[in-house]
Amino acid sequence: MLQRLILNTKNTSLSTLSFTHFNHNSYNLNFHSFYSKENIKKIRVENKLSAKEVDEILDSIIRVNHAGEYGARRIYKGQMHVFDKTPIGEIIKDMDSQERVHLEKFNEYIHKYRARPSALLPLWNVAGYALGFGTAILGKEAAMACTVAVETEIGKHYDQQLKLLKKHKIGDQELINSIKKFRDDELEHLDTGLEHNAEQAPAYNLLSGFIRNGTKLVIEIAKKI
Repeated sequence: MLQRLILNTKNTSLSTLSFTHFNHNSYNLNFHSFYSKENIKKIRVENKLSAKEVDEILDSIIRVNHAGEYGARRIYKGQMHVFDKTPIGEIIKDMDSQERVHLEKFNEYIHKYRARPSALLPLWNVAGYALGFGTAILGKEAAMACTVAVETEIGKHYDQQLKLLKKHKIGDQELINSIKKFRDDELEHLDTGLEHNAEQAPAYNLLSGFIRNGTKLVIEIAKKI
């Protein structure tokens, strides 16, 4: 059983945590239950991939995207702890509402594809909230700089996934369309951050570089764990 910590953002204390549970056994990979025998054979012929390889690609995509959207919500929740009921807080709330839709969809895909969630969701929970809260206390410009940095890497990440799915001709059209839509949403968030003076944040280049490198590291880890 994987215990996933969900931070109670209504409480001002980061130590106040509640628990829900993922049953790892219920998320064992089950490629053959989703694709017909005819589709499996077609995939092998067209792409020279085994069913196991296709399974691993889809499992990795669903897992990392689910973890990413989960982490994004934690970042915004941390920022809302500082900016609630302020003009910049309303902007953050709007972006978070889109991330909520993204996360709900990838929750569906976790079940649909029987993908394994990230084992490090408790870490992404705390780290995401801490990043959001930490950048927010540096000021609204730093909070927007955080959004720009994260969404820059997420936009690239989604593009890479779309190219991979197209190359191997795998994934149903709904999944592909969702990734395209969510990529566009994330790039809108990037533009929003720039429009709200992200580049005026203290030590912008240093802050942006640190967050972008951290985001890339998290992506690589969540693909596997």
